[in-house]
Amino acid sequence: MRPGSRRPRAAGSSPGAAALPGPGPGRGSGPGPGPGSGLGWRLRARLRRFTRLPAPFVALAAAAAALLLLFGLVGPRGEPGTQPPPPEPALGALLAPLDPQRLRERFLRPLLRERVPGGPGSRDARQHIARCLGALGAGWHVESDAFEAETPRGLVTFTNVVATAAPDAPRRLVLACHYDTKVLAPERGGHRVFVGATDSAVPCALLLELAAALDRPLRRAKDAGAEVTLQLLFLDGEEAFEEWSPRDSLYGARHLAARMARTRHGPHGTQISAMELLVLLDLLGAPFPAIHSHFPPTLKWFLRLVTIEQQLRRLGLLHAGPQDPPFFRLSPAPGPVEDDHVPFLQRGVPVLHLIPTPFPAVWHTLEDTEANLDPATIADLAKILVAFVAEFLRL
Repeated sequence: MRPGSRRPRAAGSSPGAAALPGPGPGRGSGPGPGPGSGLGWRLRARLRRFTRLPAPFVALAAAAAALLLLFGLVGPRGEPGTQPPPPEPALGALLAPLDPQRLRERFLRPLLRERVPGGPGSRDARQHIARCLGALGAGWHVESDAFEAETPRGLVTFTNVVATAAPDAPRRLVLACHYDTKVLAPERGGHRVFVGATDSAVPCALLLELAAALDRPLRRAKDAGAEVTLQLLFLDGEEAFEEWSPRDSLYGARHLAARMARTRHGPHGTQISAMELLVLLDLLGAPFPAIHSHFPPTLKWFLRLVTIEQQLRRLGLLHAGPQDPPFFRLSPAPGPVEDDHVPFLQRGVPVLHLIPTPFPAVWHTLEDTEANLDPATIADLAKILVAFVAEFLRL
């Protein structure tokens, strides 16, 4: 593993060497590595107990996944019973409020700058997130979770942003991403900064676009006293300042998970126990992502994403067509990935980790810019996520 990284990479590769898909049918580029790509991924020992499974279990899980997809036996929030797909007019109406131009111009571009914890870019990103959510009609409760922590570069102030549509609701569907950027050395011959377009400005913009597109349904659900609400976490300090370690990484997630575990919510629980599901978005925005299910307990929710993507493609509601490689793959994940979900997973929160493996070619390079994003993929992911959240919350 590359020093200072937080995630495994393909064995024998150099930093940033994982290639993007080449030309192919449908959209001017082709599929990324499939199930038989043979990538050798190194497994972090501290996560093996969560993700390493015997081969028979993997085969059994794959067979179960196929049956669940075939017979539609997984309903919203994993409830048993047949879940018929929504009719095309209902899907069209649900997706109509999505606006790719708003996502790009209003939500994404203000984030495309250096966002180092404790710096001016970090402050501006937080203010941008709070302004965007505050302008919506759902009445988001937005709070800042600020704290100081020792780092290899001294004492640093970190600030998480926690936004909840209906704070009094008993249970929560939580979507999360990190908004900080890694400190990279500038290239020779000029001063360029790392803006982290996929890592993770696009995930942040996707959460803001989702909140905007579902503004009215979220408001109606809040007014009706719905049992489950939507919570958004914008986490600070995910990146290591020097070399990835338990102490130099996940600063914001570690602090917030510990705080939520001791903060009461409802008569008998905590803010952690109120989380029905944590969906973590990271490294999204490059073309043809290959996203896998990492945790057997949340396979039922991952299958809903698979089914939603298939339905939207079949109806022609995505830029990607039925012939293009799927975003959400039923093949086993190449290996575990350490990320902001870990402190929550360790406290028993069910996790869906939406991160492409292999990572984008621009990962942790100065080329992780808007120029290397794929707008069609971003728009398609927004549609899939909106449909998933609306189904989970029964909006």
